[in-house]
Amino acid sequence: MNKAVMILSLLALAGCSVNRQANVSEVDTTSGIVRLTYGQAMLQSASTDAYIAQGTATKQCQQSGYATAVAYGQPITTCTVSSGSLCLNEKVTLQYQCRGVAVSQNASVSYW
Repeated sequence: MNKAVMILSLLALAGCSVNRQANVSEVDTTSGIVRLTYGQAMLQSASTDAYIAQGTATKQCQQSGYATAVAYGQPITTCTVSSGSLCLNEKVTLQYQCRGVAVSQNASVSYW
């Protein structure tokens, strides 16, 4: 009985949602594209905090001279580790487009 309970609880936990931190994986300053990625293991339902991911992308855009980042497209999922036809680990890529022109706080305005 104990083995059955243990196995059922492990299977239930394996399908739980896991929060992952998305990290900058690629920046194209010419086109203003920032890509963030995070990993997802088999039987996991991983996700990332959209607010934190937006902030990370905006910070990266501002370092490239843009004002903000806007999410676009659907997340792209690619298999990174496979065994035969079974995918053991996936990489999820979130895409953001940089928009606007950042204005430096040290910029002075002259009317003359």
